[in-house]
Amino acid sequence: MSILQISGVNKSFGGLRALSNVNLSVEEGSVHAVIGPNGAGKSTLLNCLVGRLIPDTGSVTFDGKSLVGLQPHQINQAGVGRVFQTPEIFGELSLIDNVLIPTLARRDGTFKANTIPRVDQQKEVNERALQMLEDVGLTSKRDMIANNLSRGDKRRLELAMCLVQRPKLLLLDEPTAGMSRADTNNTIDLLQRIVVGHVTMIIIEHDMHVVFSLAQRITVMAQGTPIVEGEPDSIKGDPRVQEAYLGGAHL
Repeated sequence: MSILQISGVNKSFGGLRALSNVNLSVEEGSVHAVIGPNGAGKSTLLNCLVGRLIPDTGSVTFDGKSLVGLQPHQINQAGVGRVFQTPEIFGELSLIDNVLIPTLARRDGTFKANTIPRVDQQKEVNERALQMLEDVGLTSKRDMIANNLSRGDKRRLELAMCLVQRPKLLLLDEPTAGMSRADTNNTIDLLQRIVVGHVTMIIIEHDMHVVFSLAQRITVMAQGTPIVEGEPDSIKGDPRVQEAYLGGAHL
């Protein structure tokens, strides 16, 4: 069953057509990768999904509800989480405080990050935040200031901050950008362990090792429009993909 349906989405900036008649369906529980060369429209599409941009035309339906025109916090509250290319964390705060803030913000399905939970809620909130740090392997660093983390650990922290809100759909924008191969492999392992099979995921990524390790379905974009979609094995050998993405080189 489709949890996200994008139909006829167009987006222009002046005379530049960034998205042209984009149609995309994402099945609930799946990992769907969106790939393509720089300038293909991937990030523009992601920004249309989370409310940072409004499509000129077309529809975006998530879990049966239209997202077009909603504010980013409303889309987040509806169950869409995003992990950014550059980790967005509270650098001057400890790891545990970084995870407590979104935990509080999602309490009872409302945004109350500036309020203190009732006494009977404090234990539950603290336990969930600690469990999330354990899930991403950062328990031993819970009191460390977030700015002092490595890039790989900052990505783990941001993922914890997102997942603690229990999203139905997780959007990952180049989650391994700038990482070493070891950190990349650790991130793949982490996502396979705590995300794949639990949360529907859309991933934008240039590293094909990451894409083919995680994705069950792949959409390839070029010049603002999808040119081919299919399972990983079919995408690897498609000449249109090789031409558009790698100039004819094999994936």
